[in-house]
Amino acid sequence: MNAKGHHPAMTDDARPATNIPEFSVSELSGALRKSVEETFSFVRVRGEISGFKRHSSGHFYFALKDADAVLDAVCWRGQAVRLGLDAQDGMEVIATGRLTTYPGRSKYQMVVERMELAGQGALLKMLEDRKKRLAAEGLFALERKRPIPFLPQVIGVVTSPTGAVIRDILHRLAERFPRRVLLWPVAVQGEGAAAQVAAAIRGFNALAPGGAVPRPDVLIVARGGGSLEDLMAFNEEIVVRAAAESQIPLISAVGHETDTTLIDFAADLRAPTPTAAAEKAVPVRAELVAGLAELDGRLVGAMARGLQGRRDHLAQTFRALPHPRRVMEDCTRRLDERAERLAKALPQLVERRRIDLARLTDRLDNGLRAARAAGLAAVERDRLRLDEGGRRLAQALPRLLAEYGQKVETAGKLLESYSYRKVLERGYAVIRDGHGQPVVSAAAVVPGTALMVEFSDGAIQVVADGTAPPPSSPPPAAKTRKPPPPDGRQGSLL
Repeated sequence: MNAKGHHPAMTDDARPATNIPEFSVSELSGALRKSVEETFSFVRVRGEISGFKRHSSGHFYFALKDADAVLDAVCWRGQAVRLGLDAQDGMEVIATGRLTTYPGRSKYQMVVERMELAGQGALLKMLEDRKKRLAAEGLFALERKRPIPFLPQVIGVVTSPTGAVIRDILHRLAERFPRRVLLWPVAVQGEGAAAQVAAAIRGFNALAPGGAVPRPDVLIVARGGGSLEDLMAFNEEIVVRAAAESQIPLISAVGHETDTTLIDFAADLRAPTPTAAAEKAVPVRAELVAGLAELDGRLVGAMARGLQGRRDHLAQTFRALPHPRRVMEDCTRRLDERAERLAKALPQLVERRRIDLARLTDRLDNGLRAARAAGLAAVERDRLRLDEGGRRLAQALPRLLAEYGQKVETAGKLLESYSYRKVLERGYAVIRDGHGQPVVSAAAVVPGTALMVEFSDGAIQVVADGTAPPPSSPPPAAKTRKPPPPDGRQGSLL
């Protein structure tokens, strides 16, 4: 046995012969995949969705499970957009597709092509959950709904062009009040029906007013009756959102009177049937004509009665009026009476005004005398206060001026003691450069620089030559002054 644990004498030719075929891993995985895909090329599986994941690429990844097993599943993007089902965890569905294997991980999975809810109970639960979610967003709020116009000029209809619905709508409109109808043909059930209905609603709203194609004043989204599965296109979220976003008032007429879809809650008005939608869209022309005729007759009768009543009132007023001559005589008599009373009243009025004037004059004189007495007393008090203030001001002004003068003198002496000119008087000098700034260091002076030397009695200009000054010698000792010889006038004290 060598270091690797093999017998050196045994070779590949020495292996025992066998008739069992050998497969590579890839060959075996391919054979399994072919067998699975051929055997299970079309299957329908019922189970509960678990671990649902919507990938950013658009693919759906999830698992179908029951009480005993789990089956991985995938729905590619091309099929995912056509499912027509908002898949969620916990939803029981019937998936249609095929089985395949994933050799990279030795797993098998189901490729889902179609999917539907398992049973009407699950479908109703899904619709109820969707209704609550859309209602929470405010899509069914009453304040969003618009009033239907009384007499629209153009009516847009979204329905199938081959069904009985469009014929019923046109027939009822022709009976009640013929209007122009624009039909947007769509599929009302099956794959892609919801997208077509939503596109039709948005397409009508996209029409510009006054364009080549007139913009409808009201929309009717209609479909005949059917099972819950047949009406699913009008329960899709894309259709509900398109109806809620419509700027044109919208009438929903899906199914029979007992059928209810989610578009009914988002529409501005719900009609139990397509025929009822046509009735709600326009009034009855014959009733309007009859109503106008009745109103016209009532208006003519009211005008006739009003004119006759005014004639009668005018006649009664004419009979009640007095004769103009009697009116003039009464006025003449009253005028004469007023003239006599005026002639007597004028002197009386003048006398009363003279008495009132005399009374006012007395009151004014009394008031003036009282005011003059009170004013003189007040003036005398003010004069005394003014004299007292003048004396106090005359006494305080010299003292105040002396205090401020002393403060100014003290500040001047302090300012003079801080002045550098006092230092110059002691033999020092200030050296400034060409800009007038003091030079504080010899190293900052460049030879040839013009300088200004300031002394206490003036300033001179110098030029720096760069040579060092001679060493300073000590100042000469002060000579002792001998006392003068005695002049003989005073004797010695010793």
